[in-house]
Amino acid sequence: MEKKSNSVNRRNFISKSALLGAGIVAGPMAFANGKNSPGTIEGLKAASNPEKRMLGALEVSPIGLGCMSMKSGSYNPPRDTKDMIPVIRGAYDLGVTFFDTAEVYGPFTDEELVGEALQPIRDNVVIASKFGFDFSNGKRAGRNSKPEHIKSAVEGMLKRLRTDRIDLLYLHRLDPNVPIEDVAGTVKDLIKEGKALHFGLSEVSPTTIRKAHAEQPVAALQSEYSIIQRALENEVIDTCGELGIGFVPWGPVCRGFLGDKFNEHSRFSSDSRLSQVPYFTPEAIEAHMEVLRLVREWGRKKDATPAQIALAWVMAQKPFIVPIPGTTKLHHVKQNQGALNVTFSDTELKEFRNALEKIQLVGVRGPETALVDQ
Repeated sequence: MEKKSNSVNRRNFISKSALLGAGIVAGPMAFANGKNSPGTIEGLKAASNPEKRMLGALEVSPIGLGCMSMKSGSYNPPRDTKDMIPVIRGAYDLGVTFFDTAEVYGPFTDEELVGEALQPIRDNVVIASKFGFDFSNGKRAGRNSKPEHIKSAVEGMLKRLRTDRIDLLYLHRLDPNVPIEDVAGTVKDLIKEGKALHFGLSEVSPTTIRKAHAEQPVAALQSEYSIIQRALENEVIDTCGELGIGFVPWGPVCRGFLGDKFNEHSRFSSDSRLSQVPYFTPEAIEAHMEVLRLVREWGRKKDATPAQIALAWVMAQKPFIVPIPGTTKLHHVKQNQGALNVTFSDTELKEFRNALEKIQLVGVRGPETALVDQ
């Protein structure tokens, strides 16, 4: 990305999106060409994946990397920075150019990791982060999207991410005390200042999407979506398509379930975040084994892993969908990238959907929940 002093020439950024894409494609050679470079995968060529996807006017790799689990401690103990930097840089060598984090992850430590890992290749990647919370004594303390708070939060992000701009700046969760138009207007000001390039939302209703988009064009909506969790097929994804907004699913492998990580006997301790997930109760897991069997069956047909089928299915729903599976292991990143080689015909998608809709799901969001802010 072209930089002008300490800010981005936004006009060039938008008008030259095609050139940006070319720069990103060439980018993975950065670590692969250097001897003993951190993050280099022995014997692995830089990904030559020509496909890119658009989130509004923002061009990204078709699969991103969710970095939440690396330092947040949400699903596993926080990992050492020295162990995670090679994962992030290795993902770049594999063709990933879209990296997702948030101030609330840690809080703050995940952004620090991402900033350190991507600093040598900053102009070749897209960094997404999120605001929307207060913090007290190192913990989240309620939602806050007041304009001055947003501006302060972004200043902290820029320092932690070691950059002068946030490529995609999301509202993490809606603050019921602040009109969405005020939030969008504040981000518009940050974009004018070059501190943010694009605006994103997370877990909001079609109505809120439209209100925000009218004030400041929204590039992406990030919300949970997978073969199992499909509530957002009720208007939300279609609204994104209508308005030219990209859709970024988190949890596209259903928090590991569709990656064959669990089985019908899996149980979670009370201190595990997964124990609070409604579709991970013993009853739900048993019911969803039927979904996993379906995914395995398609994996055999396509010579693909269950995780690859889960990701390929999500991407096959719309051309503007860019999943961000999270992992702390480089071999999982490599496996996830293999989903790009899995395709479905229209007939196959219909066959898959018909089989899927015969399975009774347990603990998932109802379609009506897509119409209200979360």
